[in-house]
Amino acid sequence: MLHNTTKNTSLTNTVAYASSLFEKTKGLMFTKQHKHRALIFPFNQEKTQSLHMLFVFYPIDVIFLNKDKKIVELKENFKPFTSYTSKEKAQYILELPKNTIKQSQSSVGDSIRFK
Repeated sequence: MLHNTTKNTSLTNTVAYASSLFEKTKGLMFTKQHKHRALIFPFNQEKTQSLHMLFVFYPIDVIFLNKDKKIVELKENFKPFTSYTSKEKAQYILELPKNTIKQSQSSVGDSIRFK
């Protein structure tokens, strides 16, 4: 479960982790759009993060979190077959269904809870 503790809103109840290098490289490639599933990418340290949407056929929302699980950057409507590099350093990346950021009213500085 992903929960915005600052706004007391739920982002999603269904969460998967991309922990291995293969899982992080593959991400959502060749998957079908899921309306309630999030993919969490944990990293060993905070750094600028690069993402690609190669072979992902639907837009998503992305939340970048620091080591304290506070939002440092948001990317809404990340489109298929594009790439993006975060402006801020992040230790966690949350890939979420499109419009999750708007629906949960998440913003920079909010705290996100997950295990």
